[in-house]
Amino acid sequence: MAFSSTTLTISASQIRSLDLGPLQPWRDLSAAALLERAGELELGFAWPRTDGDPRELSELAELRLWSLRADALLPWLPLVLERSSGQLCRHVAMLLPHGFSRSEGIRFAPECLELWITHRLFLLDDWSRLHGLSCRGGLAEMAAMLGFELDPAFWEPLSRSAPG
Repeated sequence: MAFSSTTLTISASQIRSLDLGPLQPWRDLSAAALLERAGELELGFAWPRTDGDPRELSELAELRLWSLRADALLPWLPLVLERSSGQLCRHVAMLLPHGFSRSEGIRFAPECLELWITHRLFLLDDWSRLHGLSCRGGLAEMAAMLGFELDPAFWEPLSRSAPG
């Protein structure tokens, strides 16, 4: 499958109806193809806002709800989201309690971030292993982008257990 762009724009009507249709080409990819495209997907939200609305996108309930649904049905989504421009951080902000500072950016509640990232590491490691793949390097990069230092020993007990 050829992708003409790594940027998908989610329309206001798709957001209101919780329509994940724009992600269908990504849903159709094999696990191996998804891992090859890790860090490539950008999501844009075409949501109407009034001039001077000071809220961040992650503070808009409708966008959060759409993002929660996407995350629930596509648990690999954080792995394929672009990282350096803040796509991954914005997605996680849609899911977790956080604060925002103009000088420091997004600040997650540490316990929430730790629980979410640990859950996601377990989930995606098992998912990749079930497909005969490994995405631990990408998972470590994903965690690092969120300010979570992953001790290499984290993987040791998982390496001794069978997937699933």
